[in-house]
Amino acid sequence: MKKPVKWIFAAGLAAAAGLQFFNPPLTNPAVAPGDDLMASNAPPAAIAALLRGACYDCHSDETKWPWYGHVAPVSWFLAGHVNDARDAMNFSDWPNDDPQAARKNLSRILRQVQTRRMPLQTYTWMHPASRLTPAQRQELADWAGKTAAALKD
Repeated sequence: MKKPVKWIFAAGLAAAAGLQFFNPPLTNPAVAPGDDLMASNAPPAAIAALLRGACYDCHSDETKWPWYGHVAPVSWFLAGHVNDARDAMNFSDWPNDDPQAARKNLSRILRQVQTRRMPLQTYTWMHPASRLTPAQRQELADWAGKTAAALKD
């Protein structure tokens, strides 16, 4: 190997190692009893399984952080993505006492699943359990729509 290539390679390794000191904390806030959708308004078991498999890692405070999530710069992407997802909708902070907010969340689930915007394709590549079949998408959409309609009473 030529000397400049060795130095560039060594500098790249040193930079990659140095980045590891700047990982964001990959933590999960505590879930208050009764605040989670599953604890308060438990959907049917099949729907609960779909939500846990396709949604909960990003949209809840029960994220299962993968090993590669502790390696910068991937850790930055994952932490930002999960924080954004939790801000958009958090199943661990379900609006049990606010039917209008719950309807809004359910309508969002319905739209995102029907338009195939969720779960994200980049997520499904690494998480096979999150890959929804057309029948599962329909089942989830039907549940969200019916549950939202029932809250209008």
